[in-house]
Amino acid sequence: MAANWTPDSWKQAEARQMPHWPDATALAEVESELSNYPPLVFAGEARNLKADLARVVSGRAFLLQGGDCAESFAEFHPNNIRDTFRVILQMAVVLTFASKLPVVKVGRMAGQFAKPRSADMESIDGVELPSYRGDIINDIAFTAEGRVPDPRRMVRAYSQSAATLNLLRAFAQGGYANLHQVNAWTHDFMGRSPWAEQYRGIANRIGEALDFMAACGIDADSVPQLKTASFYTSHEALLLPYEQALTRQDSLTGDWYDTSAHMLWIGDRTRFEGSAHVEYLRGVGNPIGMKVGPSMQPDALLRLLDTLNPAREAGRMTLISRYGHDKVEAGLAPLVAAVKREGHPVIWSCDPMHGNVIKTDNGYKTRPFERILSEVEGFFAVHRAMGTHAGGIHIEMTGQNVTECTGGAVDVTQLDLADRYHTHCDPRLNAAQSIELAFKLAEMLNREMQERQKEAA
Repeated sequence: MAANWTPDSWKQAEARQMPHWPDATALAEVESELSNYPPLVFAGEARNLKADLARVVSGRAFLLQGGDCAESFAEFHPNNIRDTFRVILQMAVVLTFASKLPVVKVGRMAGQFAKPRSADMESIDGVELPSYRGDIINDIAFTAEGRVPDPRRMVRAYSQSAATLNLLRAFAQGGYANLHQVNAWTHDFMGRSPWAEQYRGIANRIGEALDFMAACGIDADSVPQLKTASFYTSHEALLLPYEQALTRQDSLTGDWYDTSAHMLWIGDRTRFEGSAHVEYLRGVGNPIGMKVGPSMQPDALLRLLDTLNPAREAGRMTLISRYGHDKVEAGLAPLVAAVKREGHPVIWSCDPMHGNVIKTDNGYKTRPFERILSEVEGFFAVHRAMGTHAGGIHIEMTGQNVTECTGGAVDVTQLDLADRYHTHCDPRLNAAQSIELAFKLAEMLNREMQERQKEAA
């Protein structure tokens, strides 16, 4: 258990990216109400994820983390949850089949409601209002009433997260994730993608292998792993009153856990030394992620690792790099070298989304697929050069047929963006682009495995 830590000790530290609550009494009432609600996830599940992530640290697995930029109340629908879940399953199948590595599947789901902002205020046509900070805090509609932070939104976010988790658990354990369904996971609208045919080829080969195993007496009834999937949830632990209200002490170990998700991460804007977010997360037993980018210096990173993982527990820390396609190799290498030198057991994961946002001539924010892919390639190149393991990918994606990121084999153009641009915040990869990225990732993983085999020979 962390020394000199309590669930509310973060209040003595500097808390950035937090809303100003106009009604302190209403906030206190909601915090008290949430503190009596059941946990959304359980300490044992978080420990299972940590054990899975420990295998990623040693290069025996790969981390796939993906989902919505920001979940919304308006887009809450079982079909959206199902579609994102099955794209993650498809990506995992591609990666596992090609690399022969198990894939740890973590969704940005069931809690990814709060968003950091670059400014406290937003101005449109001369009208200035508080910035939209996610549906858990205020409304995306640009009205004075909607932009007032409302604590009751936390209760609604909790309820939506509980319903989402219930459906995800049903999908993961109730037969939908059965490998015999691998062909049925394909989205209808992906037929025009050249990668859909490659996916069908993999699915057919998996089907043949399953038929052979069944003939040998090995089927889903005798090997449950063939019909179920381990699936975990994660979000940025940005809104600390909500996280504190869902902090529980495990009855088996006495350790504290944040029961709002299996894994939490600290964003680029809140992972400074003396941060309230660092103070909070250092005391919970969940696996922790931390974004690192151009502003992170090696010495500061090592101090933060000492704070967040003083016992150097494998599976505890995931470092999520976010640089931009033209900065990743020069920026990431010094951090990887420092962490390797000090022997910290971390997962290195690549976020190729946040450093590659551009604004088009017609006013849309987008992320060119070619830049996303280029950053992933640069990330792998750094790890090949350093002799370390490129352990994961962290992407904003959806199972919906959106047009938010340009490029890819389906060739979304700037003119296409207006067709189906639905995100509440930042542009997401659609299903076809996500599958294409999975195939490209598989190629990179194979090259990494081949390099390792050469070195071991």
